[in-house]
Amino acid sequence: MDLELLRETLLLEQHNTRLVVISVALLGATAGLIGSFLLLRKQSLLGDALSHATLPGIGIAFALMSAMGLSGKNLPGLLTGATITGLLGVLLVLAIRRTTRLKDDAAMGIVLSVFFGLGVAILNMVQTIPGQSSAGLDSFIYGSTASIVWSDFHLITGTLLITTAATFLLLKELTLLCFDSHFASTQGWPTLWLDIILMALVTAVTVIGLQAVGLILIIAFLITPPTAARFWTNQLGHMLWIATLIGAVSGWIGASLSALYSDLPAGAIIVITAAIIFLISMIFGKTRGVLPRYLRHLKLQRKIGRQHLLRSTYEILENTQNHQNHSPLKNLPIPMEQLRRHRYWAKGELSKLIRQARTEDHIEQQPSGELRLSESGFGEASRITRNHRLWELYLIKHADIAPSHVDRDADMVEHLLGAEIVQQLEAQLALTKPDIQSPHQI
Repeated sequence: MDLELLRETLLLEQHNTRLVVISVALLGATAGLIGSFLLLRKQSLLGDALSHATLPGIGIAFALMSAMGLSGKNLPGLLTGATITGLLGVLLVLAIRRTTRLKDDAAMGIVLSVFFGLGVAILNMVQTIPGQSSAGLDSFIYGSTASIVWSDFHLITGTLLITTAATFLLLKELTLLCFDSHFASTQGWPTLWLDIILMALVTAVTVIGLQAVGLILIIAFLITPPTAARFWTNQLGHMLWIATLIGAVSGWIGASLSALYSDLPAGAIIVITAAIIFLISMIFGKTRGVLPRYLRHLKLQRKIGRQHLLRSTYEILENTQNHQNHSPLKNLPIPMEQLRRHRYWAKGELSKLIRQARTEDHIEQQPSGELRLSESGFGEASRITRNHRLWELYLIKHADIAPSHVDRDADMVEHLLGAEIVQQLEAQLALTKPDIQSPHQI
């Protein structure tokens, strides 16, 4: 690789490179922002239908401008035509969805295929217009990032700024529409108009993105950044910022790589870059990533096993000492076989739990092989047993769970109880059963 070219590309020293990279980065940021609402609205494929619906508009605009004696390749005119047919395609999807019993996927499939077929036919027809050359129109299908000029940059930047401003002004309304449109409708919000506004914003980003990545790949630019952001957070505000950042970084890196290697198409590299970020997010994402979720699952399983072991030990101590008269419970050694029979543990599973409990200083193993709770383990076992019984009592009194099944149901939920929930249960059960033992009485 030419180090001088690498330095010039990274520092954006060349005017054309700077123009293209910044334009695509701005496009990626806005695509990530708007795409987040599409994702949450569960209408991701609507962007695909919309992008394909822009193709007839490009051909019709070319024909009209040629008929008026203008240049058929005037970018604002072509984008205006793409916008009109794109909005028409979206309105048709909304009309089909609201006036028929067809589902969203069927409506989008119909509009996508019909408009794309119509667009291909129109593009073939305009090639015969005398005095005009339609060469280059197919760049809207696959994208032509390198052809962005200064006037295009102004158009792209202005449109994206307006779109971003509108998104933030309507953030509350769009959030309500995405999470509970039926509730919004019952509260009197104009959900149809909000849907139309959202689709208009998506249309604007889609049309502007045609020249950068093309109508085939623009859907990936709209959906991949917000999908990747979803793995990192459950909060909408954070998701919007992360999706915006991922979209900008994808555009920046993809356009830079295309500038370094002229034989690499910018649109495809941008989408591949976004896909790589998505893959990293899917594996390592803090909130929903595969690896963190697996680690949290293992941690929960260890917690459940430890709590079962300590509670079983405590219950054996209660049973062997006839702990019905609330006399002080003695912390005596317990044979391992008796502990294993209490929950029918497999021998290997019980040994693993005991090793874990010894590591956490909850269990002490006697020279004779018997097990004994440590001081900290005895207190923890007392707390766990009390929480289990609190939850059992709550399920019987307030959830109408049969007493014969309550132990199993409490077993499934008690491990998720935090200190605050336990305090609430104690407060609620104080009137129902005022003689329930305190942690120090068990």
